[in-house]
Amino acid sequence: MKDPATEISRRLEDQIRAEIRARNGVLPFDRFMELALYAPGLGYYVAGAAKFGPGGDFVTAPECSPLFGCCLAVQCAEVLERLGGGEILEFGAGSGALAVQILMELESLGRLPECYRILEPSPDLQDRQVSSIQAAAPHLLARCDWLTALPERFTGVVIANEVLDAMPVHRFRLGMDGEILEIGVSEGDGRLVEVAVPPISPGLVEAVSSLHAAGLADAPGYTSEINLRLAPWLATLSIALERGLALLIDYGYPRAEYYQPERCMGTLRCHHRHRAHSNPYVHLGLQDITAHVDFTAAAEAGIAAGFDPAGFTTQAHFLIGCGIDRLMQTSAPEAALDLALGAKQLLLPTAMGERFKVLGLAKGVDGPWSGFIVRDLSARL
Repeated sequence: MKDPATEISRRLEDQIRAEIRARNGVLPFDRFMELALYAPGLGYYVAGAAKFGPGGDFVTAPECSPLFGCCLAVQCAEVLERLGGGEILEFGAGSGALAVQILMELESLGRLPECYRILEPSPDLQDRQVSSIQAAAPHLLARCDWLTALPERFTGVVIANEVLDAMPVHRFRLGMDGEILEIGVSEGDGRLVEVAVPPISPGLVEAVSSLHAAGLADAPGYTSEINLRLAPWLATLSIALERGLALLIDYGYPRAEYYQPERCMGTLRCHHRHRAHSNPYVHLGLQDITAHVDFTAAAEAGIAAGFDPAGFTTQAHFLIGCGIDRLMQTSAPEAALDLALGAKQLLLPTAMGERFKVLGLAKGVDGPWSGFIVRDLSARL
Protein backbone atom coordinates (compact mmCIF):
# COMPACT_ATOMS: atom_id res chain seq x y z
CA MET A 1 0.00 0.00 0.00
CA LYS A 2 1.32 3.43 -0.94
CA ASP A 3 2.03 5.89 1.85
CA PRO A 4 -0.50 8.77 1.42
CA ALA A 5 2.04 11.44 2.39
CA THR A 6 4.65 10.12 -0.04
CA GLU A 7 2.03 9.97 -2.79
CA ILE A 8 0.99 13.60 -2.17
CA SER A 9 4.61 14.70 -2.31
CA ARG A 10 5.22 12.76 -5.55
CA ARG A 11 2.15 14.17 -7.27
CA LEU A 12 3.02 17.70 -6.20
CA GLU A 13 6.56 17.34 -7.53
CA ASP A 14 5.14 16.10 -10.84
CA GLN A 15 2.95 19.22 -11.04
CA ILE A 16 5.88 21.51 -10.24
CA ARG A 17 8.06 19.80 -12.85
CA ALA A 18 5.31 20.22 -15.44
CA GLU A 19 5.15 23.96 -14.75
CA ILE A 20 8.93 24.25 -14.95
CA ARG A 21 8.87 22.68 -18.41
CA ALA A 22 5.96 24.89 -19.47
CA ARG A 23 8.00 27.97 -18.47
CA ASN A 24 11.11 27.17 -20.50
CA GLY A 25 12.88 25.41 -17.68
CA VAL A 26 12.72 27.99 -14.85
CA LEU A 27 9.88 28.55 -12.40
CA PRO A 28 9.98 31.80 -10.35
CA PHE A 29 10.39 30.97 -6.69
CA ASP A 30 7.12 32.65 -5.68
CA ARG A 31 5.19 30.31 -7.97
CA PHE A 32 7.07 27.30 -6.61
CA MET A 33 6.23 28.40 -3.07
CA GLU A 34 2.59 28.96 -4.03
CA LEU A 35 2.33 25.43 -5.40
CA ALA A 36 4.18 23.89 -2.44
CA LEU A 37 1.79 25.52 0.02
CA TYR A 38 -1.51 25.93 -1.82
CA ALA A 39 -1.77 23.64 -4.88
CA PRO A 40 -5.35 22.30 -4.72
CA GLY A 41 -5.44 18.97 -2.91
CA LEU A 42 -1.65 18.75 -2.71
CA GLY A 43 -0.15 21.89 -1.14
CA TYR A 44 0.90 21.95 2.50
CA TYR A 45 -2.05 24.02 3.70
CA VAL A 46 -4.70 22.13 1.77
CA ALA A 47 -3.54 18.50 1.78
CA GLY A 48 -4.99 17.56 5.17
CA ALA A 49 -1.99 16.65 7.35
CA ALA A 50 -1.75 17.91 10.93
CA LYS A 51 0.09 21.23 10.99
CA PHE A 52 -0.49 23.01 14.29
CA GLY A 53 0.43 22.09 17.84
CA PRO A 54 2.59 19.30 19.30
CA GLY A 55 1.41 16.76 16.73
CA GLY A 56 2.09 19.02 13.76
CA ASP A 57 5.05 20.97 12.42
CA PHE A 58 5.00 24.16 14.50
CA VAL A 59 3.18 25.86 17.35
CA THR A 60 1.47 29.24 17.00
CA ALA A 61 0.63 31.66 19.79
CA PRO A 62 -2.98 30.48 20.28
CA GLU A 63 -1.70 26.93 20.86
CA CYS A 64 0.79 28.28 23.43
CA SER A 65 -1.81 29.96 25.61
CA PRO A 66 -5.45 31.12 25.55
CA LEU A 67 -4.14 34.44 26.89
CA PHE A 68 -3.14 35.36 23.35
CA GLY A 69 -6.69 35.22 22.04
CA CYS A 70 -8.10 36.82 25.18
CA CYS A 71 -5.81 39.82 24.71
CA LEU A 72 -6.77 40.12 21.06
CA ALA A 73 -10.41 40.01 22.14
CA VAL A 74 -9.80 43.03 24.38
CA GLN A 75 -8.49 44.95 21.38
CA CYS A 76 -11.38 43.72 19.23
CA ALA A 77 -13.91 44.83 21.86
CA GLU A 78 -12.39 48.32 21.88
CA VAL A 79 -12.69 48.58 18.10
CA LEU A 80 -16.24 47.20 17.98
CA GLU A 81 -17.34 49.60 20.71
CA ARG A 82 -15.87 52.57 18.86
CA LEU A 83 -17.54 51.46 15.63
CA GLY A 84 -20.88 50.84 17.31
CA GLY A 85 -20.77 47.17 16.24
CA GLY A 86 -19.31 45.22 13.37
CA GLU A 87 -17.74 41.93 12.40
CA ILE A 88 -14.44 40.14 12.86
CA LEU A 89 -12.64 38.63 9.87
CA GLU A 90 -9.83 36.19 10.60
CA PHE A 91 -7.53 35.11 7.79
CA GLY A 92 -6.38 31.49 7.87
CA ALA A 93 -7.72 30.43 11.27
CA GLY A 94 -5.50 27.35 11.57
CA SER A 95 -6.80 24.93 14.17
CA GLY A 96 -9.59 27.31 15.20
CA ALA A 97 -8.01 27.89 18.62
CA LEU A 98 -7.76 31.65 18.16
CA ALA A 99 -11.37 31.98 17.06
CA VAL A 100 -12.51 30.05 20.14
CA GLN A 101 -10.43 32.22 22.46
CA ILE A 102 -11.60 35.50 20.95
CA LEU A 103 -15.27 34.54 20.83
CA MET A 104 -15.39 33.26 24.40
CA GLU A 105 -13.61 36.32 25.80
CA LEU A 106 -15.80 38.70 23.80
CA GLU A 107 -18.85 36.90 25.14
CA SER A 108 -17.60 37.46 28.69
CA LEU A 109 -17.08 41.15 27.86
CA GLY A 110 -20.57 41.47 26.40
CA ARG A 111 -19.13 42.54 23.05
CA LEU A 112 -19.71 39.66 20.61
CA PRO A 113 -19.36 40.63 16.94
CA GLU A 114 -22.33 40.52 14.62
CA CYS A 115 -20.49 37.73 12.78
CA TYR A 116 -17.11 36.03 13.12
CA ARG A 117 -15.96 35.36 9.57
CA ILE A 118 -13.08 33.03 8.76
CA LEU A 119 -11.46 33.23 5.36
CA GLU A 120 -10.11 29.72 4.87
CA PRO A 121 -9.49 28.15 1.45
CA SER A 122 -8.72 24.69 2.86
CA PRO A 123 -11.81 22.46 3.29
CA ASP A 124 -9.87 20.28 5.73
CA LEU A 125 -8.96 23.23 7.95
CA GLN A 126 -12.51 24.54 7.74
CA ASP A 127 -13.71 21.22 9.16
CA ARG A 128 -11.15 21.38 11.96
CA GLN A 129 -12.16 24.92 12.83
CA VAL A 130 -15.83 23.98 12.96
CA SER A 131 -14.98 21.06 15.22
CA SER A 132 -12.92 23.27 17.55
CA ILE A 133 -15.71 25.82 17.97
CA GLN A 134 -18.34 23.09 18.26
CA ALA A 135 -16.39 21.41 21.06
CA ALA A 136 -15.55 24.55 23.06
CA ALA A 137 -18.46 26.91 22.41
CA PRO A 138 -21.24 25.20 20.46
CA HIS A 139 -23.69 28.03 21.18
CA LEU A 140 -21.41 30.43 19.26
CA LEU A 141 -21.06 28.34 16.12
CA ALA A 142 -24.10 29.95 14.50
CA ARG A 143 -22.35 33.31 14.79
CA CYS A 144 -19.50 32.06 12.58
CA ASP A 145 -19.27 32.05 8.81
CA TRP A 146 -16.62 30.52 6.53
CA LEU A 147 -15.48 32.21 3.34
CA THR A 148 -13.11 31.35 0.51
CA ALA A 149 -12.84 34.97 -0.70
CA LEU A 150 -13.09 38.41 0.82
CA PRO A 151 -16.60 39.78 1.36
CA GLU A 152 -17.46 42.70 -0.90
CA ARG A 153 -17.88 45.09 2.05
CA PHE A 154 -17.59 44.80 5.81
CA THR A 155 -16.92 46.84 8.93
CA GLY A 156 -14.98 45.64 11.95
CA VAL A 157 -11.67 43.99 12.82
CA VAL A 158 -9.31 42.07 10.54
CA ILE A 159 -6.97 39.56 12.19
CA ALA A 160 -4.06 38.11 10.21
CA ASN A 161 -2.00 36.04 12.66
CA GLU A 162 0.97 34.36 10.95
CA VAL A 163 -0.54 34.93 7.53
CA LEU A 164 1.94 37.25 5.84
CA ASP A 165 4.90 34.92 6.48
CA ALA A 166 3.16 32.25 4.39
CA MET A 167 2.65 34.54 1.38
CA PRO A 168 4.73 33.39 -1.60
CA VAL A 169 7.84 35.55 -1.97
CA HIS A 170 10.25 36.30 -4.77
CA ARG A 171 13.92 35.65 -4.08
CA PHE A 172 16.87 37.54 -5.51
CA ARG A 173 20.64 37.41 -5.46
CA LEU A 174 23.28 39.91 -6.46
CA GLY A 175 25.92 38.69 -8.88
CA MET A 176 29.61 39.27 -8.38
CA ASP A 177 29.35 42.46 -10.45
CA GLY A 178 26.31 43.64 -8.49
CA GLU A 179 23.78 42.64 -11.15
CA ILE A 180 20.29 41.67 -9.94
CA LEU A 181 19.45 37.99 -10.44
CA GLU A 182 16.21 36.19 -9.73
CA ILE A 183 16.25 32.86 -7.92
CA GLY A 184 14.10 30.27 -9.61
CA VAL A 185 13.53 26.53 -9.57
CA SER A 186 14.65 24.20 -12.33
CA GLU A 187 15.43 20.51 -12.90
CA GLY A 188 18.84 18.89 -12.70
CA ASP A 189 20.20 15.42 -12.02
CA GLY A 190 16.69 14.08 -11.50
CA ARG A 191 15.75 16.57 -8.78
CA LEU A 192 14.57 20.14 -8.28
CA VAL A 193 17.45 22.61 -8.17
CA GLU A 194 17.81 26.29 -7.43
CA VAL A 195 19.08 28.58 -10.17
CA ALA A 196 19.91 32.29 -10.37
CA VAL A 197 18.87 33.85 -13.70
CA PRO A 198 18.29 37.32 -15.15
CA PRO A 199 14.99 38.61 -13.68
CA ILE A 200 11.85 37.22 -15.27
CA SER A 201 9.20 38.50 -12.81
CA PRO A 202 7.70 41.96 -13.40
CA GLY A 203 8.52 44.45 -10.67
CA LEU A 204 11.43 42.57 -9.11
CA VAL A 205 14.22 44.74 -10.52
CA GLU A 206 12.43 47.92 -9.42
CA ALA A 207 11.81 46.54 -5.91
CA VAL A 208 15.43 45.45 -5.40
CA SER A 209 16.72 48.71 -6.90
CA SER A 210 14.70 50.64 -4.31
CA LEU A 211 16.52 48.68 -1.59
CA HIS A 212 19.84 49.63 -3.17
CA ALA A 213 18.79 53.30 -3.25
CA ALA A 214 18.36 53.06 0.53
CA GLY A 215 21.80 51.50 0.92
CA LEU A 216 20.44 48.03 1.63
CA ALA A 217 21.08 44.53 0.24
CA ASP A 218 23.75 45.79 -2.15
CA ALA A 219 26.77 43.52 -1.54
CA PRO A 220 27.79 40.97 -4.21
CA GLY A 221 26.31 37.59 -3.37
CA TYR A 222 23.60 39.07 -1.13
CA THR A 223 20.57 36.78 -1.22
CA SER A 224 17.15 37.54 0.18
CA GLU A 225 13.45 37.62 -0.54
CA ILE A 226 10.86 40.28 -1.28
CA ASN A 227 7.06 40.03 -1.11
CA LEU A 228 5.59 41.50 -4.30
CA ARG A 229 2.13 40.18 -3.41
CA LEU A 230 1.77 42.19 -0.24
CA ALA A 231 0.71 45.49 -1.82
CA PRO A 232 -2.02 43.96 -4.02
CA TRP A 233 -3.32 42.00 -1.02
CA LEU A 234 -3.60 45.11 1.14
CA ALA A 235 -5.17 47.08 -1.72
CA THR A 236 -7.86 44.41 -2.07
CA LEU A 237 -8.39 44.32 1.69
CA SER A 238 -8.78 48.11 1.78
CA ILE A 239 -11.51 47.97 -0.85
CA ALA A 240 -13.45 45.45 1.24
CA LEU A 241 -12.97 47.08 4.66
CA GLU A 242 -15.15 50.17 4.88
CA ARG A 243 -14.29 51.03 8.49
CA GLY A 244 -12.22 49.19 11.05
CA LEU A 245 -8.79 48.07 12.22
CA ALA A 246 -6.54 45.44 10.64
CA LEU A 247 -4.07 43.68 12.95
CA LEU A 248 -1.13 42.02 11.17
CA ILE A 249 0.78 39.76 13.58
CA ASP A 250 3.90 37.94 12.48
CA TYR A 251 7.62 37.51 12.87
CA GLY A 252 9.65 40.07 11.00
CA TYR A 253 11.55 43.33 11.07
CA PRO A 254 11.46 46.92 9.87
CA ARG A 255 13.16 47.14 6.48
CA ALA A 256 16.51 48.46 7.73
CA GLU A 257 16.78 45.48 10.10
CA TYR A 258 15.46 42.98 7.56
CA TYR A 259 18.16 43.69 4.98
CA GLN A 260 21.13 44.04 7.33
CA PRO A 261 24.50 42.95 5.88
CA GLU A 262 24.75 39.98 8.25
CA ARG A 263 21.37 38.69 7.06
CA CYS A 264 22.93 38.03 3.67
CA MET A 265 21.19 34.69 3.06
CA GLY A 266 17.67 35.97 3.69
CA THR A 267 15.08 34.70 6.13
CA LEU A 268 13.47 31.79 4.28
CA ARG A 269 12.75 28.89 6.66
CA CYS A 270 11.00 25.54 6.45
CA HIS A 271 9.27 23.73 9.30
CA HIS A 272 8.77 19.98 9.41
CA ARG A 273 7.89 18.07 12.58
CA HIS A 274 9.10 20.94 14.78
CA ARG A 275 12.46 21.10 13.04
CA ALA A 276 13.47 24.28 11.25
CA HIS A 277 15.76 24.06 8.20
CA SER A 278 16.50 25.98 4.99
CA ASN A 279 15.76 23.52 2.15
CA PRO A 280 12.37 24.18 0.54
CA TYR A 281 12.87 21.48 -2.09
CA VAL A 282 12.35 18.47 0.19
CA HIS A 283 9.18 17.17 1.88
CA LEU A 284 7.11 18.82 -0.87
CA GLY A 285 3.58 19.45 0.37
CA LEU A 286 4.55 18.11 3.79
CA GLN A 287 6.42 21.09 5.25
CA ASP A 288 5.75 24.75 5.84
CA ILE A 289 7.78 27.35 3.94
CA THR A 290 7.94 30.86 5.38
CA ALA A 291 9.79 34.15 5.17
CA HIS A 292 9.96 36.95 7.71
CA VAL A 293 7.83 40.02 7.11
CA ASP A 294 9.20 43.39 6.03
CA PHE A 295 6.91 45.52 8.20
CA THR A 296 8.08 48.73 6.55
CA ALA A 297 6.81 47.37 3.24
CA ALA A 298 3.54 46.36 4.89
CA ALA A 299 3.06 49.83 6.41
CA GLU A 300 3.90 51.60 3.14
CA ALA A 301 1.58 49.34 1.15
CA GLY A 302 -1.18 49.85 3.70
CA ILE A 303 -0.90 53.64 3.52
CA ALA A 304 -0.84 53.52 -0.29
CA ALA A 305 -4.02 51.41 -0.15
CA GLY A 306 -5.86 53.99 1.95
CA PHE A 307 -5.20 52.81 5.49
CA ASP A 308 -3.99 55.04 8.29
CA PRO A 309 -1.09 53.78 10.43
CA ALA A 310 -2.49 52.78 13.83
CA GLY A 311 0.63 51.50 15.59
CA PHE A 312 3.55 49.10 15.45
CA THR A 313 4.97 47.25 18.41
CA THR A 314 6.30 43.94 19.66
CA GLN A 315 3.93 41.13 20.57
CA ALA A 316 4.98 41.48 24.22
CA HIS A 317 4.12 45.16 24.40
CA PHE A 318 0.86 44.60 22.52
CA LEU A 319 -0.28 41.89 24.95
CA ILE A 320 0.74 43.95 27.96
CA GLY A 321 -1.25 46.89 26.60
CA CYS A 322 -4.27 44.62 26.19
CA GLY A 323 -4.07 43.58 29.86
CA ILE A 324 -2.42 40.18 29.91
CA ASP A 325 -1.49 40.73 33.58
CA ARG A 326 -5.10 41.41 34.52
CA LEU A 327 -6.31 38.38 32.58
CA MET A 328 -3.88 36.16 34.45
CA GLN A 329 -4.98 37.52 37.82
CA THR A 330 -8.66 36.90 37.11
CA SER A 331 -8.16 33.32 35.91
CA ALA A 332 -9.09 30.27 37.93
CA PRO A 333 -6.40 29.31 40.51
CA GLU A 334 -6.04 25.79 39.11
CA ALA A 335 -5.08 27.27 35.71
CA ALA A 336 -2.51 29.70 37.10
CA LEU A 337 0.61 27.60 36.48
CA ASP A 338 -0.26 26.70 32.91
CA LEU A 339 -1.15 30.32 32.15
CA ALA A 340 2.13 31.54 33.64
CA LEU A 341 4.13 29.12 31.49
CA GLY A 342 2.17 30.13 28.41
CA ALA A 343 2.61 33.82 29.20
CA LYS A 344 6.38 33.36 29.31
CA GLN A 345 6.32 31.88 25.82
CA LEU A 346 4.23 34.80 24.56
CA LEU A 347 6.18 37.56 26.29
CA LEU A 348 9.84 36.64 26.75
CA PRO A 349 12.30 38.20 24.28
CA THR A 350 13.96 34.80 23.82
CA ALA A 351 10.60 33.27 22.83
CA MET A 352 7.85 35.09 20.92
CA GLY A 353 7.79 38.41 22.77
CA GLU A 354 10.30 40.35 20.67
CA ARG A 355 10.48 38.20 17.56
CA PHE A 356 6.81 38.72 16.73
CA LYS A 357 5.49 42.18 15.89
CA VAL A 358 2.02 43.69 15.53
CA LEU A 359 1.16 46.27 12.88
CA GLY A 360 -2.16 48.11 13.05
CA LEU A 361 -3.77 49.65 9.98
CA ALA A 362 -6.98 51.65 10.49
CA LYS A 363 -9.66 52.91 8.18
CA GLY A 364 -12.40 55.33 9.17
CA VAL A 365 -11.85 54.87 12.91
CA ASP A 366 -9.44 56.64 15.24
CA GLY A 367 -7.27 55.40 18.10
CA PRO A 368 -5.49 55.36 20.41
CA TRP A 369 -5.60 51.59 20.75
CA SER A 370 -4.75 49.64 23.88
CA GLY A 371 -2.34 47.32 22.11
CA PHE A 372 -0.06 50.18 21.05
CA ILE A 373 -0.13 52.47 24.08
CA VAL A 374 2.67 50.78 26.07
CA ARG A 375 5.33 51.26 23.41
CA ASP A 376 4.68 52.32 19.83
CA LEU A 377 7.69 51.59 17.62
CA SER A 378 6.28 53.16 14.44
CA ALA A 379 9.31 55.47 14.21
CA ARG A 380 11.42 52.42 13.34
CA LEU A 381 9.44 51.65 10.21
